[in-house]
Formats: sequence, structure tokens, C-alpha cells
Amino acid sequence: MKRILTALILIPLVIALVFFGPDWLVTLATGVVALLAAWEYLGIARATGAKVPRIPTLLAIAILFSVSHLWPDLLSAALGALSLALLVFCAFSVPVEGVLQAAANSVFCLMYTGFTLIAVPALRSSEDGKSVVTFLLCAVWAGDIVALYVGRLLGRHRLAPKLSPNKTWEGAAGSIAGSLLVTGGLIALASQLARRDILVLAFHGSVLHWLLLALVVNVAAQVGDLAESALKRSAGVKDSGTMLPGHGGILDRIDALLLAAPVLWYAQVVQHF
Repeated sequence: MKRILTALILIPLVIALVFFGPDWLVTLATGVVALLAAWEYLGIARATGAKVPRIPTLLAIAILFSVSHLWPDLLSAALGALSLALLVFCAFSVPVEGVLQAAANSVFCLMYTGFTLIAVPALRSSEDGKSVVTFLLCAVWAGDIVALYVGRLLGRHRLAPKLSPNKTWEGAAGSIAGSLLVTGGLIALASQLARRDILVLAFHGSVLHWLLLALVVNVAAQVGDLAESALKRSAGVKDSGTMLPGHGGILDRIDALLLAAPVLWYAQVVQHF
């Protein structure tokens, strides 16, 4: 029940933000989520004994999001400069025997929870950005939900037992089907709304194009989920946190998005070349 209530509250808020929020608010909200996820990741890292500087790492992520909104052309340079700054900070503030672990974890955290989520406001500010982000979120959510129920009902063959014992190949196939079905539904909805001159959704290109994107996004999402499971297991941690009742931590809820969002971002960039 906690899981359902949390979803019923958060999903409408997220969709409302995507459609009605100004660009700066979308960037701010995504940045806050990134910071919360980073806080949880740094907790996981500390469970391994790494003494990672929390405040400088969180500050670097905040600066990265600020640069992405104010000076997007400088994003790559900012990422490099912030990575080097974290390395220098760790070199002079952490006991020498822990510098490697601290620097590696702080820079990785900047990439894993910061740079990856910058894809969300970047996609939102692109052409038909509201529709693209809605597609991204619905493809990830539908895949996650269908995988859960198909895995419970039909799951027999484990997908990656060492990383996530409860995931099955049947659930993975159901996840792909869920993403494809919701994508088809979104395209049909956009078509029906357009006939009534309601242009809130727009999916230009062929249906096959969007179904292939849904497949790519879904696979990236499932890999992202498994990757986060691998990180937690390597640290001996079950959940990343307890911020979301019934769902665990923020990182547990957005792990799929951390790979799916940049993959879709890159796909959108490539198709414009």
C-alpha cells in the first residue's frame, strides 16, 4: 500500500512538472533528485570504507546543473574541471591511504547521479521536449511495472542471479513488452488529440522509429537497474535508502533512468546529424 500511495502522489506531480513547469524549475527539480541520489550513493560508498567528501561532491553536482542550464555549451568543460577539482580536493584532504577510493567515488558520483540526469532537462528543452520526456518516463515506468508482475507470475529463469536474484528472463521480456505497449498507446493518444486540435503530444517520425527507441530505452533501463544492484551488493547494502515509503531510496527508484535518460539523449543527438 505504501508503494502504491507513493506512486499515486509522485507520478502526477512529475507529469505536471514536465508539461507545465518552466525550464529552470525542471532543471532545479532534477538537480534536487540528483543530489538526493548522490547522498545515498555516497552512503553506499562509505559502507565499503571509502572516506568520500560529501559536501564537495554535492557542490560539484549542483554547479554542473547550474552550468547546464545557464551555459549549456560549457557543460563538457565544466564536467572536466569539476572532476579535476574533486581529485585535487581528495588528494589534499583525505588520508593518503584513502585518496584513490575517495577520488574515484567522488568523480564517479558526479557522473553517475549528476551528469546522467542532466539528460532530463536537456531533453525537455529540445524540440517536442515535453513529449520526449513523457515517452521516456512512461517507457521506463511501464517496463518496471510489467516486469514486476510478469516476473512474479511467470518468472522461472533467473536473469542475473548474482546481481539481482529476483529478476527473471520472463520479467525482462515482459518489461520490453510493457514499454512497447505504452509507446504505442502514447502515439495513438497523440493522434487522437491532434484530430481535435489538442497538440500537447507530438511524436514525429514513423511508429517503428519510436518502437525501436522504446526497445533501446527499455534495455538501457534494465541494465541501469542491474548496475545499481551490483553497486549495492559490492558494498553489502540492501537498499540505497528509505526516503520513499515502500520504494526504498531515491537511487533505488531512479536507477533505470540513470542509463535510460542519457541513452535517449544520445539517440536524439545522433539522429540530428
